[in-house]
Amino acid sequence: MRRSLIALLAVPPLVACAVAPAGAAVVPVPPLAIAAAAPALDVAVVVDDLDHPWDVAQAADGTLLLDERPGGLTAVLPDGTVREVEADFADLFVLGETGLMGLVLDPAFAENRRFYTCQGARDGDSADVEVVAWIVDAGWRTATRVADPLLDDIPVNEQIGSHSGCRLRFDPTGALLVGTGDTVVGTTPQDQDTLAGKVLRIDAATGEPASDNPSADESGAAAYMWTYGHRNVQGLAVRPGSGQVYSTEQGSYRDDEVTLLRPSGNGGWNPVGSGDYDESVPMTDPSLPDVMLPNWASGDPTIATSGSTFLAGPHWGDYEGLLLLGVLKDQGVLALRLDDDGTLLEQFRLPELEGVYGRIRTVQQGGDGALYVTTDNGGGTDRLLRVTPRT
Repeated sequence: MRRSLIALLAVPPLVACAVAPAGAAVVPVPPLAIAAAAPALDVAVVVDDLDHPWDVAQAADGTLLLDERPGGLTAVLPDGTVREVEADFADLFVLGETGLMGLVLDPAFAENRRFYTCQGARDGDSADVEVVAWIVDAGWRTATRVADPLLDDIPVNEQIGSHSGCRLRFDPTGALLVGTGDTVVGTTPQDQDTLAGKVLRIDAATGEPASDNPSADESGAAAYMWTYGHRNVQGLAVRPGSGQVYSTEQGSYRDDEVTLLRPSGNGGWNPVGSGDYDESVPMTDPSLPDVMLPNWASGDPTIATSGSTFLAGPHWGDYEGLLLLGVLKDQGVLALRLDDDGTLLEQFRLPELEGVYGRIRTVQQGGDGALYVTTDNGGGTDRLLRVTPRT
C-alpha cells in the first residue's frame, strides 16, 4: 500500500568542486564532481511503494499528480492524502522503456482540469506512441479521456520498446512540446517524414501542428516538427524568463547531451554508418545541415541523463537558475550552471541525492518552489521525493 511519509534526510555536503571552462560543451568536467559551496538541502519522502514513477506535475492548489510506467495515476493532496486516480489504461502498451511516460498539466488547469499523458498504445495487432488529453474531477478521484488520442502515429519499437522519448512540456507560447525517440532505427532521426527522433510542437486544444511551426504549411509529419535529429529525448526544460528550451538525451557509447533547441535545428544524430543502427558514430555530427551543437556532453562513459528542470526562486540561494538533470546510471542529480547564451560555466552533483535513492528518472520544480524527484528502481521500491533548501 502506498504511503505518504514525512521523514527528512539531511546529508552533509561533500567538498570536492569542479568548474568547466566557458564553452566546454564537448570537454566535460569529471561527472562525479560536487560543488564546494552547496546550500544544504532537506529531502522528504512524499510517497513510497511506487513502480517506475515517470513524471510528476503540481496543480495550483498544491496537489501533486504522478504516473507510473506500468500504468496508473496517483494524486497527493495538500493534506498528504495519497489517492489512486481511476483511469482507463486498457490499451496501454508496456514493453521495455515504453508504457505510461510523460505527464503535464494544461496551463489553464485551474479552469479546465485538463492534463496530458504520453504513452505506448496498443490497437489490435499494432502499437504506437500517443499523446492523450484527460480531465480529472475536482476530487482527484477519476480521470476521463477527452481526446483519445490528441496525437497518434508516433512510432514505437514493438520488439523491445526502446527509445520512445515521450517527455511533454509547454513552451512559453502555450504550445505543447513532445519529445520522441528514434525507436532504434537508424534512418528515423534525419527523416522528416516520420515523427520519430524529433521534438514536436502541437496545439494542445486540437492536436494539430502549432500554427507558427517552421513547416506548418506542409503536410504530414514535417508540419509537427520543431527540431529533428534526436536519439531519445528524455528531458525538456524551459528556462524561466528566457523562452529557451533545452533537451536532454542519453548518448550511445558516449556523450549524453544537453542542447539549447532552435526551430528547424538538427540534433545531429545519424546512426547509419556501418550497420542498420551504428552506435559508434558521434552523438552530434557537426557536418550535418542546421546542426545544434550540445551545450553540455558527458563524455565517455555516459551517466544516463533523463528528466530536467530549472530551479527558480530566491529561496534556492546560489542554486537559483541551475539546470538539474536526473541521472539513472550514476544514480543522482547533476546540476549545470549555464550562461545566458547556454555556455556551460559549472557542473556538479547534488550531494544529498548522490547514490542515496538509486536511479533518478525525473526532476521537476513544483509551483510551490520545491523540487520533486521520482526514482526509477522498479519492483515497488520507488519513491516520490520533495527537495527543499534548508532554512
